[in-house]
Amino acid sequence: MLIDASDFSPVKPPAQQRAGAMVTGAVAMAAAPKQRIAVLSSYSRSLTNFRLELLRRLVQAGHSVVAVGPEKDEDVARQLAGIGVEFVHAPMARKGLNPLTDLATLWSYWRLLRSRRIDVVIPYTMKPIVYGGIAARLAGVRRRYFLVTGLGHVYSEAASKRWVGRCVKQISIRLYRLALKGAAGVFAYNRADSADITSCGLMSDPKGLTLVPGSGVDLEHYTFSSPPVERPVFLLVARLLKDKGITEYAEAARRVREQHPEAEFRLLGQFDPGPAAISADTIDGWVKDGSLTYLGETTDVRPHLAACSVFVLPSYYREGIPRSILEAMSTGRAIVTTDLPGCDETVIDGVNGYLVEPRNAKELAEVMCRFLRAPSLVPEMGLRSRDLAQSKFDVHAVNTLLLDRMALL
Repeated sequence: MLIDASDFSPVKPPAQQRAGAMVTGAVAMAAAPKQRIAVLSSYSRSLTNFRLELLRRLVQAGHSVVAVGPEKDEDVARQLAGIGVEFVHAPMARKGLNPLTDLATLWSYWRLLRSRRIDVVIPYTMKPIVYGGIAARLAGVRRRYFLVTGLGHVYSEAASKRWVGRCVKQISIRLYRLALKGAAGVFAYNRADSADITSCGLMSDPKGLTLVPGSGVDLEHYTFSSPPVERPVFLLVARLLKDKGITEYAEAARRVREQHPEAEFRLLGQFDPGPAAISADTIDGWVKDGSLTYLGETTDVRPHLAACSVFVLPSYYREGIPRSILEAMSTGRAIVTTDLPGCDETVIDGVNGYLVEPRNAKELAEVMCRFLRAPSLVPEMGLRSRDLAQSKFDVHAVNTLLLDRMALL
């Protein structure tokens, strides 16, 4: 059942859960939860797409867990209920800085945290961190842990060159300082964000800052498969935003196909309502001129990863560590991505893929042509990607690190 933030009355779990049924057939629910925990997100589906294993571990440790998202999503609520997590809807405008809307989000968070007597709050992404952090302070939640999955474009060098970007950055810094004051712990996903958190003074005590390798990837869910080599297939998976380098990908695809018409370029992802969105007409144009194939969107990317030879993400957005790349690495795919914070954490240049200059379609095309001239690179680099995913990005190791630092094991 999906629960709205306007109704915070406790919802009793099904009888079989109250009796201590096995959580996903593995670990029984504890009779007396150790802590009441709220996990705050800016996109409801991210709770199941990116945080499911973390939420599962919290429940297995005996805690009572509430997961909060801005969209009413029955499928998310159902999946979370299956692991013993309650889903609560709290309205939020994911884009923009409307003060009235954001104050409503702050109020919803405060009511939730107070009414549920939350002991530990764990927000991730900017708005939940800012408004969830402030609300948690006002509600008297002493244990506040923040997952900085990416500080965003406003902290990039490009944004700092414009006066508007500098003003927005200063507002962002002040909001982060309010939210992170007195934090029990802050977790950064890449070295650049870690450096900015320190240099901009976002935390009152930088000793509480920990660098972690992203959200990790489930190696058993994203299993290894041999990539197709005879007919090269390149795949980009991302929200359809210009900042993800999709325009450069289409241009690079056109360039490559002039020399190698046998190459195929695929694009998978959902349309976005934001100002940087790629329009449906633009996508249709690329499809009609033969540059690429648009696959729509999906709830399960694994078949598409298995069908590709090389995974490409030419993003110039300020990423944390892109989960899409980690999933492709776990599947055993060579990676082509940009030499920018977050993306560069996933590739050892020339070993499991290549790093390219952002916004450079010509260089992107040249790098992709290497796989066409030397097809043996596809399986060789794919194996190295899987090795790196196993050694550095295993979700279970990442979650153990997080919960150990939060003293929630």
